[in-house]
Amino acid sequence: MEMNEQNTLYPVFLKMNKLRLLIVGGGSVAIEKLHFLLKSSPDAHVTVVAPEIDNTIIEIFARHTYHVNIIHEKFDPVVLPHFDLVIAATNHRDINREIYKACKAAGVLINVADTPDLCDFYMGSIVTRGNLKIAISTNGQSPTFAKRFRQLLEDILPEEVDGLLTNLRTLRDRLQGNFSEKVTYLNEVTKSLIS
Repeated sequence: MEMNEQNTLYPVFLKMNKLRLLIVGGGSVAIEKLHFLLKSSPDAHVTVVAPEIDNTIIEIFARHTYHVNIIHEKFDPVVLPHFDLVIAATNHRDINREIYKACKAAGVLINVADTPDLCDFYMGSIVTRGNLKIAISTNGQSPTFAKRFRQLLEDILPEEVDGLLTNLRTLRDRLQGNFSEKVTYLNEVTKSLIS
């Protein structure tokens, strides 16, 4: 990697309760992806498909029965039109590559676990404090660094930050004037947060 290379990914925050996610795989990789997804978006609509599904996934789904589904079958590309996003999380590179090809043919966004070259999106590390959510990406270079940086932010960000956000929203809602005037005022009010 060149020294002047930069991360060109564009971060977005998806409303996972409005999208349909398919996780292909029923083992440890699928467990990890499912755990972190539901930790951040407990109202996500998720389907896991695999011939064999680990009991841990079944236990996770038992706690989230409204938005989740398990299919004990081999992946079939015919289901792809029913999903917006796919995570290929099998323990087999060849199968993951076939899932990738099927998703590309169907126009469905895909993340192939531990294979950055076959990903349309990455699942970064996430820090949540109430309504504040910070996503961390290393452009697929080092998930371990992203994890450690997340832990650092969790240690230094106070739990009370959500109260600050609520107060700032109330202030913003009460402000008169045009957009530019509101931004200028709020920038002045929040300047003390970084000094």
